[in-house]
Amino acid sequence: MKKGTHIFIYLMLLSVLVFSQSKNKYKYELIGGIGPTGFLGDLGGSSQSGTHFLKDYNFNSTRFNINGGLRYKKVTSAFGFKGMLTYAMVSGDDALTQDKIRHNRNLNFRSSIIELSVQAEYYFIGEKTKNLYSIGGLHSKKKARKFTAYLFSGIGVFYYNPKEQLNGTWYSVRKYHTEGQGLPGGPKQFSNFSVCIPVGLGVRYAINKRFSIGAELSVRKTFTDYIDGVSGRYYDKAKLQQAYGATAVALADPSLGTIPGATSPNGDGTGAQRGNPKYKDSYILFTVNVIYKFKFKKQHRTRAKF
Repeated sequence: MKKGTHIFIYLMLLSVLVFSQSKNKYKYELIGGIGPTGFLGDLGGSSQSGTHFLKDYNFNSTRFNINGGLRYKKVTSAFGFKGMLTYAMVSGDDALTQDKIRHNRNLNFRSSIIELSVQAEYYFIGEKTKNLYSIGGLHSKKKARKFTAYLFSGIGVFYYNPKEQLNGTWYSVRKYHTEGQGLPGGPKQFSNFSVCIPVGLGVRYAINKRFSIGAELSVRKTFTDYIDGVSGRYYDKAKLQQAYGATAVALADPSLGTIPGATSPNGDGTGAQRGNPKYKDSYILFTVNVIYKFKFKKQHRTRAKF
């Protein structure tokens, strides 16, 4: 009976110690990062015609991004969640491609992107830490794992505002309705806000108990084709000038003229192709992150003495 009592007390002490340690794990993390940004859309691209997605990426249009956020993750869990705020700059320029049709089109753009997203993470190489207890000669056999890797996806909303450079000055594409948005026979005006789906891969390495460094590569699939301000067809230049002036016409068609008739109306009177609305725009983020673990301290209530 005495031996059984000792074993019971031993197990109770062990369980209390383990539970108290699990409660004190650092479940929250601050994240901050910076890195390059790429754009995949109608403007610029590779020197091959008819390519799409990563095959159409032009490294000369690479810009930058910076982000910050908060992650919640239990050490013993394979899943984590984070909220992120990201600022990114994207751009594209037909002058950078040797594709004859796009080079002749001669359009360009740049746009700031401000994105707010929530993401779920799955750690296929999870985190492990050493247990810090030793009772009655019993020691933990777990080894700390400093390297972890994960997949992530989620949903976000973002603001964008494409601008085109003409004679050294940047103009808002939306303001000048360059494809006849809102005019008779033209498409409806596009919004400055859209939704994106982040999908990516991340890795991290623990420097110590609090700090880690990491890297993420992700693609933002969006639901708009107007991040670069280009999507459909050329609009009637006379009507565009009447509505928004000569600057709108110059922004709509700054073509080089190396392909005669490329921007002229088709035989049936419809505008010539300016972009391809079949494929929505995407942007790529690569970030190097610094992660800081912390925990919230519980406030203990004290009873008033009477």
